[in-house]
Amino acid sequence: MNFKGISYYLGLSCWPIFILSFVNILYSSYFDHYLNLDSYLLTLFISIFFAFLFHFISKNADKNIKFYEQLLLILAVYIFTSLLISIPYYFSYYKISFVDSFFEAVSGLTTTGFTIFANVKFLDPTLLIWRSTSHWIGGLFFLTFLILIFSNFKNNYKLTHLVYNPDKANNIFKETKKIIIKVFFIYSFLTGIIFILFNFSGIRLFNSLNLAMTVSSAGAFLPTNSLSDIIKLTSQEIILSLSFIFSVLNIYFFYNCFSNFNNVKRHYEDVIVLGGIFLFSIILFFSIKGSSFLNIFLNVASSVSNSGISTYDPPENFYLLFIFLTIVGGSLISNSAGIKFIRIYILFKSTIAELFKLATPNIVINQKILNTEHKINNENLNSSFLIFICFFISIFILSSILAAGGLNFENSFKLSILTITNTVNSSLYGLDEIIFLNLLTSSKLAIILFMVLGRIELLSLFLIIKKIINRN
Repeated sequence: MNFKGISYYLGLSCWPIFILSFVNILYSSYFDHYLNLDSYLLTLFISIFFAFLFHFISKNADKNIKFYEQLLLILAVYIFTSLLISIPYYFSYYKISFVDSFFEAVSGLTTTGFTIFANVKFLDPTLLIWRSTSHWIGGLFFLTFLILIFSNFKNNYKLTHLVYNPDKANNIFKETKKIIIKVFFIYSFLTGIIFILFNFSGIRLFNSLNLAMTVSSAGAFLPTNSLSDIIKLTSQEIILSLSFIFSVLNIYFFYNCFSNFNNVKRHYEDVIVLGGIFLFSIILFFSIKGSSFLNIFLNVASSVSNSGISTYDPPENFYLLFIFLTIVGGSLISNSAGIKFIRIYILFKSTIAELFKLATPNIVINQKILNTEHKINNENLNSSFLIFICFFISIFILSSILAAGGLNFENSFKLSILTITNTVNSSLYGLDEIIFLNLLTSSKLAIILFMVLGRIELLSLFLIIKKIINRN
């Protein structure tokens, strides 16, 4: 195992936390928010210390780490970076325990949005920015991992090769710097556009900044207790709905809109996902009496993007329907979580094809994926099926732990799905009354684990364990 090579990239992951700490120190000094200033100074020194320490350890190391080492790197980045992010929570004025601090940090970095704070509006402004920025950094990490690591052709269970990706690479090192810069630019540009639109719509500057970082990463941390305290006008609700679309679609879709419009026609997946959101919104509009189309569209877009925040509470009998949308998720190379549309499409089309073959054995069936040059093969089918199995295994394990911790079966089941899809427990799913601060430590630790696994897939953990066992 190339631990020195892993240390090199782990050290690079410390720098965003260093920059975030520095920004918060400047903000605290400029606006005289000195309540938690010491905690940001401590985070700054610890993050830069480990950045140089890992750099020293990885001196003269082979930076060409293998695929299994890349998976271990992702897991290490989520755990170690969350520890750094948890420092301002733990050393804050609010006397938060280490487990609760780590819980909040992991929830932020995985863009899940679970929180141990009951009254967010009473938090220090710098801590609110810290929470939202942890979402933004988590979204950037996830997109980078998707493109650099999960585009690996040999172990492509993420199926990123089936959709448009101009930066496909055989390993993490092919034009790494160029790809990271491109992803950072696109991601920052979209966040900036969302921020400007929110600000021009009448939302105060501070709320616009926090909301832009949250929505662009498909997160759910808010600077207030309720989204309705921020989103009050129809124009603001429209902008919020469109912002969710940004986090649902392939990040290169927007890049191609400005750089090479001819490539937009290659985004078949995004067109179908976008059409599905509108179609489903229309169906629900006629199904839910007394609701406006904009409210329904906002809820559908929020669910598919795996954010979960909303200004409209649907009837109770529609809760599971919106949870189902979180399972579907959005495009493969996007900040949304869930199983992803492509996998569901492959399984559905393969099932229909097998049924037709039973009825008419000589029939010739089109096996193309979304009208692209790619065809459904056994590898795609097995990968999609395996992910489904892992998803349901995760639900069974986590819901069992949560039920043993005191939650009833329904809440345990729904919360397990939201945890694995990195979606917040809002009133959109009838789970807004859950208080994470009061959960047992075992339940919190289980949720922490599966929030991370929701980002990297349970299959990644199985592959790591299998590699370790084979080495022994």
